[in-house]
Amino acid sequence: MGGIALPEMLRGAAARAETGGNATRAAKGIIMLVLPGGPSHLDMYDLKPEAPPEIRGEFRPIATSVPGVEICELMPRLARNAEKYTVLRSLVGFKDDHNTHWCSTGWESHPPMASSPEIRGYPPGDWPSMGAVLSKLYGPRVPGVPPCVDLAPTNPDARFLFRTAPTQGGYLGPAYSGFEVDAVDRNEFTLHNVSLDRLSDRQALLSSFDRFRRQVDRSGQVDGMESFQRQAVEVLTSPRLAEALDLTREDPAVRKRYGVDRAWPGERDGRTMLDQFLLARRVIEAGARCVTLTFSRWPFGRMLQGDYNWDWHKDNFAEARGALPLFDLGLSTMLEDLEERGLLDDVIVVAWGEFGRTPKINGNAGRDHWPRVAGGLLAGGGLRCGQVIGSTTRWGEEPMARPVHFRDVFATIYERLGVDTTRTQFTDLAGRPQYLVGDHRPLPELS
Repeated sequence: MGGIALPEMLRGAAARAETGGNATRAAKGIIMLVLPGGPSHLDMYDLKPEAPPEIRGEFRPIATSVPGVEICELMPRLARNAEKYTVLRSLVGFKDDHNTHWCSTGWESHPPMASSPEIRGYPPGDWPSMGAVLSKLYGPRVPGVPPCVDLAPTNPDARFLFRTAPTQGGYLGPAYSGFEVDAVDRNEFTLHNVSLDRLSDRQALLSSFDRFRRQVDRSGQVDGMESFQRQAVEVLTSPRLAEALDLTREDPAVRKRYGVDRAWPGERDGRTMLDQFLLARRVIEAGARCVTLTFSRWPFGRMLQGDYNWDWHKDNFAEARGALPLFDLGLSTMLEDLEERGLLDDVIVVAWGEFGRTPKINGNAGRDHWPRVAGGLLAGGGLRCGQVIGSTTRWGEEPMARPVHFRDVFATIYERLGVDTTRTQFTDLAGRPQYLVGDHRPLPELS
């Protein structure tokens, strides 16, 4: 009976998303910003100025545009835009594992991955990312633009930190995985090793599809093959996505506003990943439903190899002085840009990492992993912003008021995207129906 009802449920969900079946118009897309490595909640959103020095650290809180709400002094631009977002100070449900799986799928359980332990409870095929769910439910919004676009780096060091692709298809299959954009600064991208300038080579294109078909056959997934082939040709023949990824087409004044063309002292080659914020706005504006990006100081990879992420076991405050002003610039500019273009009510923005950091500063002036509580930001999408949800105990060790599980956040986002998580189910590779967020429900404070 569930199998018979599912197609009608999905069609109904799609209709709600396109027509705004809820009392308020459904959002059209989401930008998911992940800060891999575990950003420090105590040095960004939940400072403890009355704590002893070994806990409070070196930064002071500053007032924001919302009375009574304070954030770190290194984020003055976000402080001026506090009415555009909600601060989440009591996020829970994390594991002590450098794995952004729960940031992209909503589930902490996952199969064994590189340098990660197995966390039981996942369905056969693993959980799908939010981008894959939206791809399956709704398909493309605009021909030639994939429903889900992943801007995150695909180099081995970056994937070591992610552990899993931010837009994995899970049990929905690779046909619904996100379009992984790589080397966007060279204005080129490939789809299963077929680039735009090789599209005229029909044999290469057919070989690419054949390789993909074998991959799908090995995984036991055939659903979505026709959809994939159609979308592949549309992407490779349409200029829409390529133009969105070409930052030379952007107004120089806008590029300057994002800090893209500026040389940043102390960064390798004077580069940062600030272009990720501008690319995310351009791709979501071009018609993608879900855009995932990561941000850190340039380049992104393992800190032991001289690269940067947010895993600050040592020199926490020196690293924060380098990273937080850039994060502040990129995110605040993107929120302002979306609002000025009339897109902020249509696009949800979430920013978070895989866990928080220890209240007590260690002997290397760093903070260690702390999965008991974390912080984040949620903006746009018609959500009720300009507030703080939750609080932590005196030194920031545990949630105190209003613990918020990250699946509550997923439920909230899905609801704004027109997805009824109490009814929508998909079938995993064992033939069992799976709900998207279990028994978690949207946050009423954001309605």
